[in-house]
Amino acid sequence: MTEQVSTPAPATAPAASDDPRAALTALRAEIAKAVVGQDAAVTGLVVALLCGGHVLLEGVPGVAKTLLVRTLSTALSLETKRIQFTPDLMPGDVTGSLVYDARTAEFSFQPGPVFTNLLLADEINRTPPKTQSSLLEAMEERQVTVDGEPRRLPVPFLVAATQNPVEYEGTYPLPEAQLDRFLLKLVLPLPDRDQEFQVLTRHAAGFDPRDLAAAGVRPVAGPADIAAAQALIAKLTVSPEVLAYIVDICRATRQSPSLSIGVSPRGATALLNTSRAWAWLAGRDYVTPDDVKALALPTLRHRIQLRAEAEMEGVTADSVIQAVLAQTPAPR
Repeated sequence: MTEQVSTPAPATAPAASDDPRAALTALRAEIAKAVVGQDAAVTGLVVALLCGGHVLLEGVPGVAKTLLVRTLSTALSLETKRIQFTPDLMPGDVTGSLVYDARTAEFSFQPGPVFTNLLLADEINRTPPKTQSSLLEAMEERQVTVDGEPRRLPVPFLVAATQNPVEYEGTYPLPEAQLDRFLLKLVLPLPDRDQEFQVLTRHAAGFDPRDLAAAGVRPVAGPADIAAAQALIAKLTVSPEVLAYIVDICRATRQSPSLSIGVSPRGATALLNTSRAWAWLAGRDYVTPDDVKALALPTLRHRIQLRAEAEMEGVTADSVIQAVLAQTPAPR
C-alpha cells in the first residue's frame, strides 16, 4: 500500500519580498530550527528550486532526509505531498488514474499525489523500476498523460526523492534515465559528535519532529520569491572561458579509464545552471570557476557509470570527478 501525506500550502503565502536573495537565504536559519547540520543538503535543495530541477537525497535511515524536505516545504509555504514507495506500489498510485463513476456512467480522472508543488518520494528505490518510471514524464515534461490526454502539473514543481544506499536489502537500482532526470544527488552524512549531541539535547527538551509549528518553523519565502530569483539568475553573465571550462570537465569524464559512461551534454547544461544559481546566492552577477567546482560533485556524481573493475578496486564516482577537477586547468 502507498502512504500519502499531504501538507497544504498556507492560505496566505508570503508576498514576494523586495530582496528574494535575502528571503531564500533566510531558509537556512528557518530549517535549522528543526534540522541540525546538513547545510550542504539545504543549499542544494534551494539551488534545485532556483533551477527548476529535482533532487535525490541519499543516506542511511535516520539522518533527517524526510524531515529536511518537510521543513523546507513549510518554510517555503509550498503544497507538499508524500508517497511512501513500497514494492507493491503501482504507477497509477503516483500519477492518478481514470475512475468509473456509476452515477454518471462515465470515467473521470482522479489526480494522484504527483499534482503538487513539492513531491516527497520517500525511499524511491524500494519500488520496482516500472513504478519508478511513472515519474519520468512528470519530472521532464512537468505533465502527466493519462488515456492520451496531457495534464499540466502545478508551478513550481519539484521532486525530492530519498533513497537508502543501493547495497541495502530490498532496494532496486534507479534506471539511468531516471537518474538523469535529477538535477542534483545530495549525500547526507551521519552527524559528527557535536551535532548528534545537539539532536539529543533538542529531543530531551521535548522537540517533536512531527510538529514543525511547535518548533517555530514558519514561512519565510514563497513561490513569488522563487520566480523573482529565477528571473534574476537568467541575467547572470557567464564568460566563454567558464563555459569552456564546464565543457572540458564533462569531456574529461568521457575519457576516464575508470568510467564506462561519462557526463552527457545534458549534464553539462545542468552544471551550468547550478553554477549560475550558486553564484547568485553568493551575491554575484557572474559565474567563476570556483562556482563550477562547488557544484560539480552533486551535479555530476549520478550521471557517470563506473567500470566493474574500477568499482572492485574501490574507485568511487566522487573520486573520479575530483580527479577530473584536479587535472582540468581552470581559467584565470
